Amino acid sequence: MGLIEIEDMEFYAYHGHFKEEQVVGNRFLVNVAIRTNCQAASKSDKLEDALNYQLVYQLIKDEMEEKSHLLEHIGGRILDSLYATFPAIHWAKVKISKMNPPMGGQIERVSVTLER
Repeated sequence: MGLIEIEDMEFYAYHGHFKEEQVVGNRFLVNVAIRTNCQAASKSDKLEDALNYQLVYQLIKDEMEEKSHLLEHIGGRILDSLYATFPAIHWAKVKISKMNPPMGGQIERVSVTLER
């Protein structure tokens, strides 16, 4: 079993509860961890034997482009897409952080982490 991590993917997107957030947008960071069997890829050195993390990135990018009100909703959509696209996944975790959230104070980020 192996652990694949893609860290600090940065997106400018239009998620949020407030109407202004869905117009002005904000910066988001996404981290994903995926547990899968890496044995074949470790022996063959061939992409077709591996979980293609370029495709994982593209899937996350596509989900980040679709507006949501809640980080929980985005995380759930990302996990749904990962499992639907990559049946070899045994476990996945996604963390989504909204930078400088409009919460009435100086806050670096707010994050939601989902796993299944």
